Amino acid sequence: MTCIGYIGLGLIGGSLARSIRKYHPEYRQIAYSHTKATTDAAIEAGVIDEALSQDDERFGECDFIFLCAPVRTNIAYLPFLRKVIRKNCILTDVGSVKGETMNAAAAEGLSANFIGGHPMAGTEKTGFANSTDYLLENAYYFITPSKDAADEDIRRYEELISSIRALPLVVPPEKHDFIVAGVSHLPHIVASVLVNTVKEIDTEDERMKLVAAGGFRDITRIASSSPAMWQQICMANKEAILEVLDTFTDLLKKSSDLVRESDADRLLTMFESSKNYRDSIDDVKKGSVPRQYVLYIDIIDETGAIATITTMLAMNQISIKNIGILHTREYEEGALRIEFYDEGARDQAESILHRRNYTVRKKI
Repeated sequence: MTCIGYIGLGLIGGSLARSIRKYHPEYRQIAYSHTKATTDAAIEAGVIDEALSQDDERFGECDFIFLCAPVRTNIAYLPFLRKVIRKNCILTDVGSVKGETMNAAAAEGLSANFIGGHPMAGTEKTGFANSTDYLLENAYYFITPSKDAADEDIRRYEELISSIRALPLVVPPEKHDFIVAGVSHLPHIVASVLVNTVKEIDTEDERMKLVAAGGFRDITRIASSSPAMWQQICMANKEAILEVLDTFTDLLKKSSDLVRESDADRLLTMFESSKNYRDSIDDVKKGSVPRQYVLYIDIIDETGAIATITTMLAMNQISIKNIGILHTREYEEGALRIEFYDEGARDQAESILHRRNYTVRKKI
């Protein structure tokens, strides 16, 4: 019988455990959490079979072990795990930076066992209580094997991730860290700097803060994420972040020069280039950044799930402007994104879906 172990059962660890339980009810699942109430809740929910102690020999029975605690905590477990894990056990994590943990695993002689992992999923909420068995569905899931990882183990990992309906992407760890530096870490830094800029230049009566809405709120929403977490990410992925920041600051300086020189032609080229690239990304809003009327709906990935919602809205004469599945659900608020033509249609749809017991969040 396949055995899956977890160290940490927060939002991601809990969602992994729930998803694997959903699609592989026959698997044995065991876990340790520093909070006993968490493992008690997981056992009561039928998600795990056994709660383990901190240094529990039963981790040696696992075919997969997911390290779902903070990075430094995960690293602190490696010396113990090296002593107890099976030769063919796949040891993995769920962190957004791979280098530090993979280097630590190599230092412990665990390179052949360790295959990094990073699901591009999450919400602003934390803890096992907010985990679901569908958070990872249709979400990209990075798999970052070491050079010593066996092809058969990489294939086993891909099969497990695919079986819970996530989308595995196998890339080298250094490439992963550069990718997320560009599409995840840089946007958080930029959002933080943008908010602090407005804070710095705001009028005495805070009129900028008062009227901040629409595009400003859209592009700075992620600045509300955990400051401590992003401090740690910047320290852990320093080199890749500096590389993308250098490119960003260079382009920002060039845009400043264009404005200063009133270079209308090159400004137009700059905006056209960014628009075309942005519009080529899945699930984008065409045009610039006018107000959007959007709902995020948590749905289970099953046949007819989207059709049920669209039929329900059509029967109430509600027109949909755009609809799409979110494949990168990191700090997003649902699996399905629906955009409406006006506020009234959005609010009516929200009311209808709430009455049908869907979890719906409104984009503000």
